[in-house]
Amino acid sequence: MTSAPRTRIIRTLTVPLDAESFPGGLPSFLVRDDLLCWTRREAGLVGFGEVARFTATGPERFLEADIWWRHLVLEAEIEDAVEWPGTGPVAFGSFAFSKASAHESRLIVPEIVVGLRGGEAWLTQLTFDDVELTAAGARAALDRWLGSGGAVAGARAGAGGTVPDGPTSEAGAGAAAAQAGSAVVRPVTLAAGATLHTGSLSEEAWMAAVAAGVEEIRAGALEKLVLARDIVATLPTGVNAAQVLRELSARYRECWTYGVDGLVGATPEMLIQVEGRTAQARVLAGTLDRRDADGMAGSPLEFAERVLAGSEKQRHEHDIAIQSLTTQLAPFSEAMNAHSEPFILELPNVWHLASDVKAELTEVEGHVPTCLALINALHPTAAVCGTPTTVAGALIRKLEHLDRGPYAGPVGWLDAAGNGEWGIALRGAVIESPETVRLYAGCGVVEGSVPEAELAETWAKFRPMLESLGINS
Repeated sequence: MTSAPRTRIIRTLTVPLDAESFPGGLPSFLVRDDLLCWTRREAGLVGFGEVARFTATGPERFLEADIWWRHLVLEAEIEDAVEWPGTGPVAFGSFAFSKASAHESRLIVPEIVVGLRGGEAWLTQLTFDDVELTAAGARAALDRWLGSGGAVAGARAGAGGTVPDGPTSEAGAGAAAAQAGSAVVRPVTLAAGATLHTGSLSEEAWMAAVAAGVEEIRAGALEKLVLARDIVATLPTGVNAAQVLRELSARYRECWTYGVDGLVGATPEMLIQVEGRTAQARVLAGTLDRRDADGMAGSPLEFAERVLAGSEKQRHEHDIAIQSLTTQLAPFSEAMNAHSEPFILELPNVWHLASDVKAELTEVEGHVPTCLALINALHPTAAVCGTPTTVAGALIRKLEHLDRGPYAGPVGWLDAAGNGEWGIALRGAVIESPETVRLYAGCGVVEGSVPEAELAETWAKFRPMLESLGINS
């Protein structure tokens, strides 16, 4: 576990920016491989540098991070001329999926944060040093991170593919394990010199795991199980993380594009968003590959409604996921509402059954629960683990032969006021070395699941990351 020195106080200055000065929105700031990122459409937060970091493993990782963050901001000196969610002290975070994972969960406090929301833009500088914080100094610090040309010029330079040093290599199997995996079965078009291998399990072994999960469900051991698999891409020309993030933010505008310490992706699922006393979530379960609509009668959306919303199996899977979240959120809420019927979420690669949940938070032991306290109660949901959670978690460890690391764990940000946005790290990958990326995808398994269909669904879910790496499947 690491942290900022206890004897020093964090100081922050937030000043307005002219939103019209970067017409590309926040994605125009995605110009460095080592940045921290949380964006959707043109809005969100981007962080540069690092002034403090917290790490933890084990079942108490969320609560330990919550305590560290609250202590850090308790005595903070905050000058905030904007006062929006995401201004003042901010930390970006990524947490391991499993309490048993060796992967370190982390909160990272950047040196500089740029935010954009509702047409309002701002810049925050964070420091532990006893230097005078000024608007001019903050803008100069931002320009140092972006390069002498400033935000818009920096974005244009980044678009050409020339970026600073890549992210720190994540501990893990790395490129050596990539070479140990078998070549993929599904036809793919690789970028020049790239290789693609299966990860912890071959496709045949993974389908056998799905079949074993279905048998456990039929035997009554559990109702739903989510099984994940990994593939490893090696790109000799190097992984351009900034380019990956720009591709994802442009193509998957309805998703939340995230980048934290080598973890990159674009998730369609919001675990919890907190603003004041209002909490919101977006639950997904039930998936249909958009390519399945090719040659079918009617419009693509009509096909999705007929096949996805009309499927008893898909509706059952979705009902389990929404019930899981609302049951776990209820003790923290004085009022809650959710869609009575799921809607079809259209993404470039797939359709999902989706439901939005909104809750008014109540005080628990004298205070409104923080983001991380809520995450501690909500994670893992049935959408990424299964139900009952304990049984599903044990079966995942038995069948997957995979440490998910941060995959399907919470990823996002929080501020000193208790606001924050935390998605589930889906449709993503971990950059394990400057040339190696490990991609993850999972499927909800219920009684009617067919292993071959579940395998095909993982390929549809790999597609966003593969395409952003220049690999077409």
